[in-house]
Amino acid sequence: MTMMASTARLIGAAGIVLAASACSSITDHKGYIVDEVLLASVQPGLDNRQSVEGTLGRPTLQSQFGDPVWYYVSSRTEQAPFGSPRINRHTVLAVRFDEAGNVLSADRTGMDQVVRISPDGDATPTLGRERGFFNDLFGNIGTVGAGGGGAGVPR
Repeated sequence: MTMMASTARLIGAAGIVLAASACSSITDHKGYIVDEVLLASVQPGLDNRQSVEGTLGRPTLQSQFGDPVWYYVSSRTEQAPFGSPRINRHTVLAVRFDEAGNVLSADRTGMDQVVRISPDGDATPTLGRERGFFNDLFGNIGTVGAGGGGAGVPR
């Protein structure tokens, strides 16, 4: 085998490996990194806000109204080349507290609560008139100061 043929084979093999790796999907993790041992250690009646924060860290978000609830949200998405990302793993831990700051419950939900929606086109339907660019731009010409009894019109 000549040097030229072996170089061509090496370049061809490298090209195949590169093409195969370009077809793999991209995995991305967002939010809280779930540790099963730490999640299982949060016990209602035993823990309070300080112990939960010490064990799990700061929550992803907190409830603003109603009972105090801390949410720990974790999502893992995969995206094929030139495709849209798709959620393949999603976990939400909701830790509820009483007024004294003690844990009432620690509920966990997963992919069963994820809803996939498809937007309907690029426009949001609204009530009212449909106006174009020029109507918006020149629509008030002739209406300012017309005897409608508006502000600044002497009577």
